[in-house]
Amino acid sequence: MTHALKTPDSSQKAGTKALYGGTSSRRITVRDIAAAKERGEKWPMLTAYDAMTASVFDEAGIPVLLVGDSMGNCHLGYESTVPVTMDEITLLSAAVVRGTKRALVVGDLPFGSYQEGAVQALRSATRLVKEAGVGAVKLEGGERSAHQIELLVQAGIPVMAHVGLTPQSVNAYGGYPVQGRGEEAAQQLLRDAKAVQDAGAFAVVLELVPAELAAEVTRTLHIPTVGIGAGLECDAQVLVWTDMAGMTSGRLPRFVKQYAQVREVLGDAAKAFAEDVVGGAYPAEEHSFH
Repeated sequence: MTHALKTPDSSQKAGTKALYGGTSSRRITVRDIAAAKERGEKWPMLTAYDAMTASVFDEAGIPVLLVGDSMGNCHLGYESTVPVTMDEITLLSAAVVRGTKRALVVGDLPFGSYQEGAVQALRSATRLVKEAGVGAVKLEGGERSAHQIELLVQAGIPVMAHVGLTPQSVNAYGGYPVQGRGEEAAQQLLRDAKAVQDAGAFAVVLELVPAELAAEVTRTLHIPTVGIGAGLECDAQVLVWTDMAGMTSGRLPRFVKQYAQVREVLGDAAKAFAEDVVGGAYPAEEHSFH
């Protein structure tokens, strides 16, 4: 059975194969991602951490949802992504899978779940696939993670790589600096991107990378690039959904564009509810049983 999605003009031109706005209700796969690269189709990715929010994004036609370790900052109350555990990622990935029908769900491998080597990475990724039902996993690192990616791919687990700024290394970076500035750093980032492609990754996230360098990487690779603070030329773009929807408070990264003010809307709703309760307006007769 298929269901119609509201499609933009660009998706209508691309037909039913389009990642965003396509009419097929089956799960998006890594083969669809590769085909989009061949067509030159750009596509969106958002994070999701629960079934209800994931269902909204799935119904909106978002083709790829990342259950990111960004949940540490915006969902679990940690100061960084570092404390996030496999138990937490697995639990929330399963919720996102249950809340979706079409999106490819990618589960992040958190800090400490793959750095020991390929065997540990396979054990962690296998858990996400078997227990949560994700269609792919993501891990950070370029050349240093190539062996892990290669083994996962050989085992039949699709891998999305992540180079540039890798937030799990925040303690080593001493913050969140832009990566790839200067000739030596740019060449290392290119080597990292090629290494994950050669290891079998189906896509690579480029985070906080100069736009010109990200464009060069995108032209060089035959797998899609997913930008976050990496300019316009990437094949896809991803945002943390709480940033995108205006749920995050405080200072936002430069690359974030807010498309709504959900934090304000929820706050107003909570205040209206509280005032009705205090003032005796809720529950009214229509909300009561006799």
